[in-house]
Amino acid sequence: MNIKEAKTEIIHTVQAYLDKDETGAYTIPPERQRPILLMGPPGIGKTAIMEQVAEECGIGLVSYTITHHTRQSAIGLPFISRRIYGEKEYSVTEYTMSEIIASVYDQIEASGVREGILFLDEINCVSETLAPTMLQFLQYKTFGAHKVPDGFLIVTAGNPPQYNKSVRDFDIVTLDRLRRIDIEEDFAAFREYASRAGIHGSVMAYLGIRSNHFYSIRTEVEGRHFVTARGWEDLSRTIQVHEKRNLPVDEQLIVQFLQDSEIARSFAAYYDLYKKYKDVYRVPDILEGRFFPADPQGDGQKTGQKDTTGTPAGNAVPKDEQGRAFDANESIEIDPVRLQEIKDAPFDEKLSLISLLIDALSQSFAACARDRAVQELIMKELGQVRGALKEADASAAVNSRDAGAAAVNDRSERILASLRKKKEAGIPVPHEQEKVQRLACRAFDELARELKEKSLDREEDFNPENQYHMIRKWFAAREEERQEWIRISGDYLTNTFRFLSRVYGDGQEMVLFLTELAAGYYSLRFINEHGNEAYFRYNKMLLLRERRSALRDEVIRLMD
Repeated sequence: MNIKEAKTEIIHTVQAYLDKDETGAYTIPPERQRPILLMGPPGIGKTAIMEQVAEECGIGLVSYTITHHTRQSAIGLPFISRRIYGEKEYSVTEYTMSEIIASVYDQIEASGVREGILFLDEINCVSETLAPTMLQFLQYKTFGAHKVPDGFLIVTAGNPPQYNKSVRDFDIVTLDRLRRIDIEEDFAAFREYASRAGIHGSVMAYLGIRSNHFYSIRTEVEGRHFVTARGWEDLSRTIQVHEKRNLPVDEQLIVQFLQDSEIARSFAAYYDLYKKYKDVYRVPDILEGRFFPADPQGDGQKTGQKDTTGTPAGNAVPKDEQGRAFDANESIEIDPVRLQEIKDAPFDEKLSLISLLIDALSQSFAACARDRAVQELIMKELGQVRGALKEADASAAVNSRDAGAAAVNDRSERILASLRKKKEAGIPVPHEQEKVQRLACRAFDELARELKEKSLDREEDFNPENQYHMIRKWFAAREEERQEWIRISGDYLTNTFRFLSRVYGDGQEMVLFLTELAAGYYSLRFINEHGNEAYFRYNKMLLLRERRSALRDEVIRLMD
């Protein structure tokens, strides 16, 4: 199965193993809860899905790469204790608690979550001295004399022998106590993950053309060459930062992540083309609706731009390619020669253009989703602020003028403290979730400053009730700004449909664009929440065309 199917299987296992009967006992007794063994090539995301499972199931996660451990750290250190047997005292060797088991208890204490997953990677690559301990662990769920606490599932991962020379086989007795799941690399599963993870458009466009380069391991005389899903994702993050800081992205950088010189060279050449297409096609102009004449029906509006933090940059002055300012409502005609060049471009260039458009739209839609999450978190926390202001008003405290700023600062500090606690406890915090919390704290810090400045104006009527009115006004302004960006993002999508329709009609390029759009996590979420007339119109039109084609083929078949 692929990594997505494996994730679903593990979630189902978590639900089954943590199910309780009417007495509160686990329906499947802990001793009958078989550990899971994920067997698959390196770098396909086995560790990543464990973090996703823990997040989605609301449980803890303790993760170790077992090859980093010795027998002593796994089972504990020996010490001498005194025991009485048959009325006679003896010296007995005992062991301190295993570092791994202790980490499980530490997380339970730090997080308060008593159920979770103990994940051990590279389980079949342990040293000779540690192998018997691992077999004992898999069979009896103990390290030395210490057992994994009830409520914690065991998931392990290993690599097949063709990928690792130090792999050792498990015997039948051990395998008969495991649930083995074999995982294979699958670009389609990675593609779905990539739309949510924000993988760079150049990576997805390149792999769309050369999917055989998604995962590759080959051995030659001079050594082993490999490319993995992990390598592509890490390269994507690096490209994004390099572009942000105007640092070079070249073959020397790429080969550090794609450790196959041929694939690295191929992607480096494609990345240069991708950047060229980005400049040639002027994607921001397409989104803004300035690349072709406005629709005679006038059902679209020209819009502003947005920076990477998700705030509309309304003061930005649009400029053409020569740097001259122009009216945002002005349309730019497509030169007939240039229009024909776009139509006649090679397929990989068309694919790159569609990828550029999808990437730009996805960033806009992701910003909308992030803005909503931030606003929802702020609204939830403001309920607590309202309560604090009511208490301050009732107590008629001397410092009630600062009550609003103090309450807002308190909520910000609590959010950050919760985030720190989770990290210290080893509980995985998704990057997007952390970003939402930090953006909410930044907004609270700005609000607290505004409240503090207002309190220093010496206005006698700046009581807690008026402070809350100021907070509500601030929140309403944020919400109005958020709704404006939703409208802008919808216009971006509508304008993109107009451009593609003008250039390609309802050909395969439009079908490809619709397919990619429907496969995107944030794009599909945006359309489901806010709708888009152009999307529904073109999608319906193409579905009807496919239906007519299928009916025609069926009639021809029946006539033969």
